Amino acid sequence: MKLSDVDTPAVLIDVDRVEANLQRFQRYANGHQLAVRPHIKTHKLPRFAKRQVELGAVGITCQKLGEAEVMADAGITDIFLPYNIVGHAKLDRLVALNARIKIAVTADSDVAIQGLAEAFKNSTKPLVVLIECDTGMGRCGVQTPDEALALAKLVDGSDGLSFAGFMTFPKTGSITQTEAFLCVAKKMARDAGLDPRIISNGGSPDMWRAHEVTSATEHRPGTYIYLDRFQVSKGVGTWDDCALTVLATVVSRPTENRAVIDAGSKALTSDTLGLEGFGRITDYPDAVITSLSEEHGVIDLGACASKPKVGDRLRVIPNHCCVVSNLFDEVILISGDEIIERARVAARGRVD
Repeated sequence: MKLSDVDTPAVLIDVDRVEANLQRFQRYANGHQLAVRPHIKTHKLPRFAKRQVELGAVGITCQKLGEAEVMADAGITDIFLPYNIVGHAKLDRLVALNARIKIAVTADSDVAIQGLAEAFKNSTKPLVVLIECDTGMGRCGVQTPDEALALAKLVDGSDGLSFAGFMTFPKTGSITQTEAFLCVAKKMARDAGLDPRIISNGGSPDMWRAHEVTSATEHRPGTYIYLDRFQVSKGVGTWDDCALTVLATVVSRPTENRAVIDAGSKALTSDTLGLEGFGRITDYPDAVITSLSEEHGVIDLGACASKPKVGDRLRVIPNHCCVVSNLFDEVILISGDEIIERARVAARGRVD
């Protein structure tokens, strides 16, 4: 099949750009003695997870048990799952997964830790646990280093659990704040006789400043593999580094300055992340995707010198590529205009 024969909407992944993106950050991390533990939520493909490990990643990060199970089935043996695992059904699956591979999780409350302890009290292989710290993102995580120490002690004193350190998903631009929190938490843990051997930091927007969080031992980038419109806006890479595009067809031109494509919220995601519109059309950078319904994307062509016709095919760099990966059963891997493979997105749709 030729690229021109691909039906739309479809996700195209440029494997040459993927490889360049992976190698670029791995070289940076190696140069700063920083371990890489990439987040697979962006691509959800065992093929790319294995390549990340081949290039030097110490393991991978998954956000859900379902993702971790898929990656373990594919042969990945070192997985970090930075999520509060709550409820008997999930805890039973976690016990089974811990018996198969090396896995670590996070917790940010005594309730979550007590659930883990109860599930693993008779396990011959302790579960590795990191304490999640809120260093400014305002999502999960303890609010102070004192709280982090208290939970670290609770993990350390629980049969079946092994305290390993601290984890954060920081707010973009909060390098100083993140380092201040982690540095204090690490010192307090050591002073208490604990060993916080892993200090896990994350995020792609600030990944080229990851070395400035000097307490961190590893970094968890996710979007860096593909990049997207938001990451380019943050200076992480350029348009030429963006590996994922959504291929769409112009299905209507109802007015001189309006076009409609067959890619709506089910293909491009409704995330704006503070940007104007819902993606960048590579051949018409002045066009604005002004609105999305489920199957329609409406484009304002008013600023464009030339304009697409009905039947023309456009490639869109989405605002947020991670969501797009979860919207398609398969992606098409390309090199230039050559189709390399139609790859099933193995870990998509796993709501658990």
